[in-house]
Amino acid sequence: MKTHSGMVSSVVLALAAMLNLSVTQRAAATSFTTTGALSGNRAGHTATLLPNGKVLVFGGFNGVLRLTTSELYNPATGVWAPTGPLALGRTTQTATLLSNGKVLATGGHISAAGSTATCELYNPATSTWTGTGTMGTPRGNHTATLLLNGKVLVAGGFNRNTASVVGTSELYDPATGTWTPTGSLATARDYHTATLLLNGKVLVAGGAPDAAGYSSFSSAEVYDPVTGTWTTIGPMGSARQAHTATLLPNGRVLVAGGADVGYFNSGAELYDPAAQTWTATGSMGSARGIHTATLLPDGKVLAAGGNFNSFSAPTIVASSSTELYDPATGNWTASGSLNAPRSTHIATLLPNGKVLVAAGYYVNNNVQLFSAELYDSAAGGISLVNPVKLPGGAFQFAFTGASNGTNTVLAATNPALPSANWTVLGVVPEFSAGLFVFSDPQAANGPQRFYAVRAP
Repeated sequence: MKTHSGMVSSVVLALAAMLNLSVTQRAAATSFTTTGALSGNRAGHTATLLPNGKVLVFGGFNGVLRLTTSELYNPATGVWAPTGPLALGRTTQTATLLSNGKVLATGGHISAAGSTATCELYNPATSTWTGTGTMGTPRGNHTATLLLNGKVLVAGGFNRNTASVVGTSELYDPATGTWTPTGSLATARDYHTATLLLNGKVLVAGGAPDAAGYSSFSSAEVYDPVTGTWTTIGPMGSARQAHTATLLPNGRVLVAGGADVGYFNSGAELYDPAAQTWTATGSMGSARGIHTATLLPDGKVLAAGGNFNSFSAPTIVASSSTELYDPATGNWTASGSLNAPRSTHIATLLPNGKVLVAAGYYVNNNVQLFSAELYDSAAGGISLVNPVKLPGGAFQFAFTGASNGTNTVLAATNPALPSANWTVLGVVPEFSAGLFVFSDPQAANGPQRFYAVRAP
């Protein structure tokens, strides 16, 4: 690849064509089908896709207890199986898959008036949990983000022990199993979102100033791991909490739904890290909050379930509706309906491209759920997006695919060469669930290069 700007556009077009020809996806109907049920009811739990393709679900609340139980979902069989229990029952905790393949559980609420700072590690090899370093502050309803350096950033939340919202943030080092304080948020908040950006910084947006969750913030800030500091950026167009934030392949962040002053929101907006600005995008067909948003292999985003305000009665009800956001048009379209209306559930993109939706809360009857279902999305061609020339001349691009994918990048100076003559550059790392980012540091050291992505 030549590095002067005149060649970039032609190379991008060639790359896009190569990617579309090199990657295929299985066609499927846009619908939900039931799969194996969990062993018990739970809401406020977490779900983590493990390197072996199974999904680890743990913790949560069943209406009586904060749960210590953990379960594994096997996509090959559609069956859940129990695995090692946590030492401490907790809900609204976080779960982070570490670079070493273990899962870090942090904090959570342990009673109606209590929160914990304790943390535990799940080892898939032994199916057991072990204690690890304790955070400096007890918290639940916080966020945990795996940084590019392998450390975990925990931010905000609510401490039931002191009945106060948390403004501190901390870093977990898997190498030592210890926590160290880092810069404090400009605004203490819970029910917010945290999103790792392509530049390695973390965007925190919205949230609430207290446990009541009535009023919400429109403010946002960005954490820089290099300096350990938070910087306030321009606010969102709407105040919101219990919303979703999804990193798109083009590097922007889609924020959708949420609630403020007791009412759920159908609006959505985009954050552009390059310009540090928010712009409105198409609104969802239905207002919703405490829902899920999942980046699909075709690059669209699936918003599923959640709660909304029923104006036929002064109440909040659960939704079974789902919608698809298309970044190319900025529009939402209705998709298949969930078999069970739910909120506070989980949605996990599986290696087979399906989305697992499990458990959650049915606010209409005040019950926690144990059912699970699968969304099978329609196929779409994988296209190169966000091609950029990095400082130093490296070339970077992104594309979407099924989680845990082992997509391989190949390069050649002549696109007419047989595939056997292309140079294998390596497996593309997964930046976030379903989003793959590849950088070629050698792009500036030779002639124009063409790239292809080979799926398994």
